[in-house]
Amino acid sequence: MERARRLANRAILKRLVNGSKQSHNQARNESSLLDSSSSVSCTPSRYLSSLSSFGSTSPRSGLFPGNENSISHNVAAVSASYYGVGSQIRSISMTISLATITEPPQKNKPKWLNYVALILDSFLDATVPKSIRLDSMKFSKFDGGLTESQMIEHMKYLASKNKVFKSYIGMGYYDTHVPPVILRNIMQNPAWYTQYTPYQAEISQGRLESLLNYQTMITDLTGLPMSNASLLDEGTAAAEAMAMCNNILKGKKRTFIIANNFHPQTIDICKTRAGGFNLKAVTPDLKDIDYKSGYVCGVLVQYPGTEGEVLDYGEFIKNAHAPFLATSQEYKRMMPGRIIGVSVDSSGKPALRMAMQTREQHVRRDKATSNICTAQALLANMAAMYAVYHGPGGLKTIAQRVHGLAEAFAVGLKKLGTVEVQGLPFFDTVKVKCVDVTAIVDAAYKSEIN
Repeated sequence: MERARRLANRAILKRLVNGSKQSHNQARNESSLLDSSSSVSCTPSRYLSSLSSFGSTSPRSGLFPGNENSISHNVAAVSASYYGVGSQIRSISMTISLATITEPPQKNKPKWLNYVALILDSFLDATVPKSIRLDSMKFSKFDGGLTESQMIEHMKYLASKNKVFKSYIGMGYYDTHVPPVILRNIMQNPAWYTQYTPYQAEISQGRLESLLNYQTMITDLTGLPMSNASLLDEGTAAAEAMAMCNNILKGKKRTFIIANNFHPQTIDICKTRAGGFNLKAVTPDLKDIDYKSGYVCGVLVQYPGTEGEVLDYGEFIKNAHAPFLATSQEYKRMMPGRIIGVSVDSSGKPALRMAMQTREQHVRRDKATSNICTAQALLANMAAMYAVYHGPGGLKTIAQRVHGLAEAFAVGLKKLGTVEVQGLPFFDTVKVKCVDVTAIVDAAYKSEIN
């Protein structure tokens, strides 16, 4: 990273030098606009930058004969001839800057470039599945540009080639229904979907109130007294919880347990992040977790599980004290993500603002409690408005209906007797064991079902 930064700096400075040389040459050709006595040669280590006011028409600027400051004299001459009298410029030194930037010797460049190419090839092999890669990309011809309306039609044509099936994959991938009132006024409203973090509280009270509603909703649903204003997604939120456990124990315990009924994509993200913290992420069965071992910094469980099972975590909470992530006031400044709090304005009236910002990246930089500086605030606001729109009774009715449909599906499968239905309690996901999985998958594909 440091080497890349040095090379980038060198490229910027090189472009600045070349631009300054061109300016200097053109200024010499147009020097007749100024008094010939004000033309002084420029030293090789000094060039121009339009960063601050330096070339004014005052005697100190060097525009007048007799000025002893040759550098300022020359800068002003170039300024007046090329940029115009009174331009805002100053001189900078290139000698010291260029001396601190190095690059591989010419004879080592091919080897270095091959090394970079090898890294990129390995990176692609490790991250991009071969099944979706092309050996080469060949274009028969390039047509002329399209107008906006033509491009929209073309994109619609491309989109029409996609086949949108009904998804019954489970594992965290579920379709949803958004009430039109929320879709129109939040999701499709640029006043909401273009906004970033509400740093300026005085102009963001509406969004802050919505995020506070989200935090209140989460605390009401979970029974925990503290919540943040959302993170990026489920996988990175789990990894942030792991990082917080590690920070609380100051890295003294190097094992983090992830229950094996987690979504597989979440487990993969946590294992990847664990490597950066020098943590060992293990995925045992919930009943095999040893809560009394002295080498565990935290335990991550999921409710319901990735296969839909609803387990009783009462004994787990009793032993592992899992809610400390949200309940302990002692560790609240280690919590990742934005937190919206209630304060007062200059008139003493209640007002909302982002609280405890000294934990965050935009203040503490590399010492922040988290390197996640982006949150799904739009989705958090939509979820908050969804809860406000339906109310506690409406949310409970929706949950009961979803569970009732899943229960009816399970009962129907049991009556058919063709599959074995999982015996554990469930909420909205039913796990079944089939005799001929391939035949079922093929039939589902023909019916446009994933």
